[in-house]
Amino acid sequence: MNIIKLHIALAAVLLAGCTVGPNFTRPDAKLPTAWCAADCQAKPTVPSHTAPAPINTAWWTSFDDPELVKLEERVADANLDLKVASLRLAESRAERSITAADQYPTVEGNASAVRQRASANGVMGIAGALTQSTNATTAANGTGAGVVALPSGSKGSSGPAPFNLFQAGFDASWELDLWGKVRREVEAADASVDAQADARRDLLMSTMAEVARDYIQLRGTQTDYAITLDNLNAAKDAERVTRERMAHGLATELDVTEAASQVSAENAILPQLAQQEDETINRLSFLLGQAPGALRAELEESRPVPPTPPVVPVGIPSDLARRRPDIREAEANLHQATADIGVAKADFYPSITLSASGSLQALQFSQLGNWGSRQFSIGPSINLPIFEGGRLKATLNLRKEQQQEAAINYQRVVLSAWHDIDNALTEYSSQQQRHDQLQAEVQDNQRALHLAQAQYTAGTGSFLQVLDAERRLLAAQQDLTDNTTQISTTLVSLYKALGGGWESTYPEIGSVAVTQTPRS
Repeated sequence: MNIIKLHIALAAVLLAGCTVGPNFTRPDAKLPTAWCAADCQAKPTVPSHTAPAPINTAWWTSFDDPELVKLEERVADANLDLKVASLRLAESRAERSITAADQYPTVEGNASAVRQRASANGVMGIAGALTQSTNATTAANGTGAGVVALPSGSKGSSGPAPFNLFQAGFDASWELDLWGKVRREVEAADASVDAQADARRDLLMSTMAEVARDYIQLRGTQTDYAITLDNLNAAKDAERVTRERMAHGLATELDVTEAASQVSAENAILPQLAQQEDETINRLSFLLGQAPGALRAELEESRPVPPTPPVVPVGIPSDLARRRPDIREAEANLHQATADIGVAKADFYPSITLSASGSLQALQFSQLGNWGSRQFSIGPSINLPIFEGGRLKATLNLRKEQQQEAAINYQRVVLSAWHDIDNALTEYSSQQQRHDQLQAEVQDNQRALHLAQAQYTAGTGSFLQVLDAERRLLAAQQDLTDNTTQISTTLVSLYKALGGGWESTYPEIGSVAVTQTPRS
């Protein structure tokens, strides 16, 4: 009874036990009150400008391109890297369950039936040489009362006789979490699960941004191809006209050679653009977990570059730490490192384990259920670290340094996010302002080409002027297309920098659920 009372007292101490180590406090992200200076944001005078309104979580729909929306909706289920990230998240959850199991007692049952014989020359041979009491009564082991533990061998035999041994019972143990070591381990495991979830979310957001960028670049390449093809046809027409003029003595062989050279130069551009188109389709196929060229039938039809919306909501800086997954992941890593300090500190304190075992043992199976066959043990044990050669102190110092590293890394990630947004906003504004200049340049070159052709036809201008005007027009058109593509891809980068994406509710990836409650 005293042992039972001691166990009850120790359990009461457990319930009132403390938790050593520092408690985690969410770090201050130290974000600005505004994204950047007023001159870095797109002005309302440009076609698409930013506004401090809530972000559209499904930002890819803002491009008003049904094909892009279809691709983005397939990413989560198809991308192989995301499937691996989902399995890693499932692994971290399983590891958390393993860690949490240390909070509870362990109970194991056992049973055995063996036949054995002790050595005549061993320690147990001495017991076999002892004689039984002549007034013996039946004992619990079924061999008769007395001091004999093992049955004697037959006359003339050497050592104890073989015997059967039957037993069944259980073992139980429970290490009391007096100092909160297990609680800190579970806390660290929870933080690790959060970090893995946010790492997968970051990968999902990055993959979706890459799909959008590749898709936009594909449409830009197809537009370049169409422009080059139009200029090639125009160059062929110019070559034909020049040959006709030479036949009538109105042009020279040099004019014909220059016209043919222009046709060859523009013809040489097409294979390069076709290669870029194939490579981009392959990149999209890989991101969607498909074989090379699997999306060609779906994407080979040329379409314009997806336009940007008139207004781009960018939210407010205070929401960034909650929304951007790499910041959330860095915070979870800091939380885990803080909890690990508590685990290291708990190792300095004694550990108390409650253990108990009970079993039935007999040499005859028919006697196994007798009350006299019972045996048991119960009681606490204590383990106190006395000398570890500095291991415990070094481990604690290591955990503290790892926490400082995680804290600095958190600051670095926040600062990097701020820079990403500032750079994206600046580029988005400057690229749109450049767009207006490039449009004017294309219009001027179109007019210059028309005038050069008219003067050449009238005999007042040279064919070199026509060729030069054609080259400048083609270059200006390609620059305008590249700028249009750059504006749209910069907007994708801006959405990614702002943490736009699946927010707190994720699509289901494989067999792993991906719903996560946002940390407040």
